[in-house]
Amino acid sequence: MDYIFLTGLIGAIILVVGAAWPESKKIKDPKHSVKNWLLGLGVIPMLLYSIFGYMQGGPIFFIFLQALIAVASVLMMLNTDDRLDMAVISICGLGLIIWSLYLFEGFNTIFFILGLAGIGLGYTFKMGTLRRSISLMFGGALIAFFSYLEANWIFFWLNVFFALFSTYYVILPFLKAPRKPRPS
Repeated sequence: MDYIFLTGLIGAIILVVGAAWPESKKIKDPKHSVKNWLLGLGVIPMLLYSIFGYMQGGPIFFIFLQALIAVASVLMMLNTDDRLDMAVISICGLGLIIWSLYLFEGFNTIFFILGLAGIGLGYTFKMGTLRRSISLMFGGALIAFFSYLEANWIFFWLNVFFALFSTYYVILPFLKAPRKPRPS
């Protein structure tokens, strides 16, 4: 097992555990959330993994993804207002999207761009909200598809699990909702 794969595996495990970790609506400050710490810390080895991969001939797009997630993680932990988060992520994301279009390597890039925007916004939205889970779900699914097309299996499985756990948190409120009795 080489250092690149090991770095990606460690980062992916941290992020998958973070995605699976239940989000408590009682915690209002993101700095007190184990989930947010896992998501914030997991980006560090994944950024290193994407840089190492690029140095070995992989796509630069994974560096873009991890850079945007690093910015989003800082905003998340600072608990900034969603409007500021959206502005910062939109500016950063737009810059990365323009750069991605400049480097356009085919229609795969479109899946990457849309997934990048979804994950970036999902990180910044308020904890425990449906829009956060939906954004992470779609972003993760699109990045998983892009990763599949690029044959990057660490990013593929990471984002498959990320999308699945986010999907679980999207449907969880509906599973917990009280059922209305059927008329007889």
